[in-house]
Amino acid sequence: MKVEVISRDIIKPSSPTPESLRNYQLSFLDQVSPRTHSPFIYYYSLSDINNESNDNNVIADISYKLKKSLSKTLTLYYPLAGRFTKDFCVDCHDDGAPFFEARVLKRQLSDIIKNPVPLELNDLLPFPLDEYAGLPFGVQLNIFPCGGITIGVCIAHQITDALSCLEFTKCWMAIARGEENKVVRPTFVSASLFPPKNIGDYDPTMSPPKKNTNVAKLFVLDARKVEALRAKYEEKARGENQAKPKWPRRLSRVEALSAFLWSRYVVATDLDIQNKLCTIFHPVNIRPKFDKPLPENSFGNYYIYQANETLLLSSIISSNTTEEEKDNCYELAWVIGEEIRKIDKNFVEDLHRVEKSDEYFESLKKGTERSVRGEGVALSFSSLCRFPLYDADFGYGKPIWVSSADRCFSNIFVFMDNKTGDEIETYACFSPEEMAKFEVDKEFLSLLSRQIE
Repeated sequence: MKVEVISRDIIKPSSPTPESLRNYQLSFLDQVSPRTHSPFIYYYSLSDINNESNDNNVIADISYKLKKSLSKTLTLYYPLAGRFTKDFCVDCHDDGAPFFEARVLKRQLSDIIKNPVPLELNDLLPFPLDEYAGLPFGVQLNIFPCGGITIGVCIAHQITDALSCLEFTKCWMAIARGEENKVVRPTFVSASLFPPKNIGDYDPTMSPPKKNTNVAKLFVLDARKVEALRAKYEEKARGENQAKPKWPRRLSRVEALSAFLWSRYVVATDLDIQNKLCTIFHPVNIRPKFDKPLPENSFGNYYIYQANETLLLSSIISSNTTEEEKDNCYELAWVIGEEIRKIDKNFVEDLHRVEKSDEYFESLKKGTERSVRGEGVALSFSSLCRFPLYDADFGYGKPIWVSSADRCFSNIFVFMDNKTGDEIETYACFSPEEMAKFEVDKEFLSLLSRQIE
């Protein structure tokens, strides 16, 4: 894909940030979040508006509307117009956020949607995700020939989690539609709830550096097949004694899918799980876990990593077991769920204590160090399913597609529902050698809804 940037602007807040808010302190949970940008790309087919949708006047109107509404939105989300400092703060002197406009040459919007390549999708974003560490936020408006645009949004993970990203976009889109009266102002209390601490030179990257560039691919899973997998695991867990099942609660799709993908990764890569400490990570949104639940517009990183170390479960999944024994990974799905449920009200209350937050930090640090030394293998699963991805209407209708991109991580799966909810779009990133083995695994391929070339 060839993308030509035709303009670069800096959008500043429409009103100056008060002096009392000029120094935004990151929280402890912000500090231990990955230092990269979260990418979201929104795709709109302007051919649905009129027959000359790529006319310069139409594009100019869209650009003006997005910039003006963004300026107003940055007044509310003032840290996004600032700059990171070396002491885990954001200098909020209204330096502004970059807004690029670009033209996509010789590629149709429909072509991108039909055969998306995560690495190529990065061209639709304002800057490389692993660079510009000092900028919290950026936007790129991409104009396609014969109608269609995309809005590429990058927000630093060090300052927000996925829900905060989507709440920001929701606010921006409402202002663009002229519905400022419906906007709920964000709250900024994360640093008071989880004060920052001295984390030294800790790097929250969870996987060891690779000799070769990682490969990111998008796989489209059939939601009905995933549901059948969930139901199968749930039935096996209940067993014959339906009156007193071993695990009485309902199994979730994400728990079942995570266990299944872990098992296929182990088999495809012939991972030596007997001699390596294997860990499965799931980020858990803790806003609902407070004694008085926090609203969704609470800005910042409000998630805790659930880490399930699978060494003791190594007999469940092994490359030399029978197919029947491999099905026993349903037990791993239930263990994942039990670990996730341990992050509850009591856990969050305890995390406010210095000794508990220190304990949590040390567990993350040890896991990272083990991975870097090659003593363990970690897989991270992040689900955006049922998030309001498709509510991003800035006055021209809802997007026809919302995508992520190459997230510059290794050993990660990211789940996103498609627009109709009948498919689960799964972004996977591994080393080239591991990806070559994983993407031809027959058990994994059986879940696909369609193959992306």
